[in-house]
Amino acid sequence: MQCVGYEPSGRGSALVLADGERIERQPLEAGTELSYTLAERRCAGTLDGDEHIACDRPRAPYCEYHTSTWVCARCTGTCLKDEMDCYEDHAVYIAAFGPDTFKVGVTKLWRLETRLREQGADRAAHIHTVSNGRIARELEAELATRLTDRVRTGPKIASLASPVDLEAWERTLESLEPDVLERFSFDYGLDLEAQPVAETLASGTVVGVKGRVLVLEHGGTTYAVDMRDLVGYELGDGETDRSLQSSLGSFG
Repeated sequence: MQCVGYEPSGRGSALVLADGERIERQPLEAGTELSYTLAERRCAGTLDGDEHIACDRPRAPYCEYHTSTWVCARCTGTCLKDEMDCYEDHAVYIAAFGPDTFKVGVTKLWRLETRLREQGADRAAHIHTVSNGRIARELEAELATRLTDRVRTGPKIASLASPVDLEAWERTLESLEPDVLERFSFDYGLDLEAQPVAETLASGTVVGVKGRVLVLEHGGTTYAVDMRDLVGYELGDGETDRSLQSSLGSFG
């Protein structure tokens, strides 16, 4: 069985597994016990509806034939497609990640809350609604000269136990002078007292999922796993027997 994808916290949280062409989903609800070992890693192939098309190329998580880039993610207001097709309401938002990282982003209006959860945002403010993606990307590009427009998973893992600096968050919103249309505050149920150890494993008790970060308790230590780092691995049954870094608290 191979891990061929993942569904982040905005979409129910699951690992997508393939056994030949057959696809199944491993739910990641809190309290779920995972017991997989990681074996060979190769290209995860592609999904076609409810079927998996395998690939035996060694590059992981995807080879050059199965790597895709969403062209709209590179848009700054000048459409990169042959014909613009984003004629529906879009939201421009500011997302907060603890303790003080604030990101500007764009999504279709109907996907706003889902998109924020997919990224693992702690707080967010919806600041503009516009009639198409081009206008939204123009506003995003302008705000990105003052804020970041990308937060990588590593820094998100490094700040999992850090709450948002609310004073800095409010100052940022005030400095932008936007009309805040809606505010969001998310609780992913992690309740972490200490920073988890970054690791790649699929064994342990699920604490929760924040964006694409899976938090597991294993052997008295809490681990944070970037689920993208699991994609492509062949999974075996049984708990991992690898030597893992432990947190200081696990030694009592």
